[in-house]
Amino acid sequence: MEMIIDFPGGARVDAHFGQFTVKTDQPPEASAPTPFATFLASIGTCAGIYVLGFCKQRGLSTNGIRIRQRMHSNPFTGLVGKIDLEIQVPDDFPEKYRPALVRSAEQCAVKKHFENPPEFNVYTEVVNQPVEAQD
Repeated sequence: MEMIIDFPGGARVDAHFGQFTVKTDQPPEASAPTPFATFLASIGTCAGIYVLGFCKQRGLSTNGIRIRQRMHSNPFTGLVGKIDLEIQVPDDFPEKYRPALVRSAEQCAVKKHFENPPEFNVYTEVVNQPVEAQD
């Protein structure tokens, strides 16, 4: 997979891949979430995809189900040190499926990448830009 990241103006930074664009921005005049907020949202939404799939496979309603995600910062580093994903289910959600629902959310690909992080390789490359026509 490849993404193109560009700078459309102000403090915006957008990621383009396939037919999609993920827009990000920075306060104080943000028109989109920050990159870090988007990253954090990817954790809960990824777990949510697995919860949704689990329920669909078993014909279970997702009405009343939601995930509450809480981030806990390490006071020494300021970095997120712990993330809680609380899957909230309604009273009528079958008790027998609750442990399996948790196991399904734990299959999230974003979470798995934390367990086995990728190697990063950051570098520059000079590319030939097309010359704009002059009048």
